[in-house]
Amino acid sequence: MPGLGTIANCAAIAAAGILGVLFGNRIKKRMQDTLMEANAVAVIFLGIGGAMAKMLSYENGTFSTKGTLMMIGSLAIGSIIGEIIDLEDKFVTFGEWLKVKTGNARDPKFVDAFVTASLTVCIGAMAVVGAIQDGIYGDHSTLFAKAILDFVIILVMSASMGKGCGFAAIPVGIFQGLMTVLSTLLIPVLTDTAMDNLSFVGSVLIFCVGINLLFDRKIRVANLLPSLVIAVLWR
Repeated sequence: MPGLGTIANCAAIAAAGILGVLFGNRIKKRMQDTLMEANAVAVIFLGIGGAMAKMLSYENGTFSTKGTLMMIGSLAIGSIIGEIIDLEDKFVTFGEWLKVKTGNARDPKFVDAFVTASLTVCIGAMAVVGAIQDGIYGDHSTLFAKAILDFVIILVMSASMGKGCGFAAIPVGIFQGLMTVLSTLLIPVLTDTAMDNLSFVGSVLIFCVGINLLFDRKIRVANLLPSLVIAVLWR
């Protein structure tokens, strides 16, 4: 059944959101803050690990770097496109609408939790590759694995940030569902090089999400999302 992987992924995120809120309400504020910091560090190292895996190569006993020009170019061009479109504002607007419609209008952390969690679980090669495998071959294994990873991530995030994290299931469902529907059209574009570029730049964006979580900065990560498209098209 095409789409089953995305359904399982969304269900895992929603369930983790519910359990995380129930768990978070039972722990002290100080412990929630520490949990948030631990989660931020974990997200940062996920980003660093993913980027280094694609950036570093080992040949003849020495390390060298590759793809740096692609990464810089993709981020620069993508950020310009993102600022023109202002995806960050659209994410926030949708989060505000969702906050009201779900009866969470009095939750001051809802929108930030929703946007941060959505970016964390939407960015990355697993979402694209898994959705395409799901659509073309009916192979749900990659998205099932992603569902487990996302469950743990959202469980921890929702325990410290609140209800908004669980609603990340909505953009994940839309994005991965669209990838599944368009899978046959995307195959020619998503070469091995394109997927490596996507994973590299996606990991950099995940690192940026972790920086926002840990240092309370405001890197407009949503406005960097077009960088992923530039990375895929880079030759």
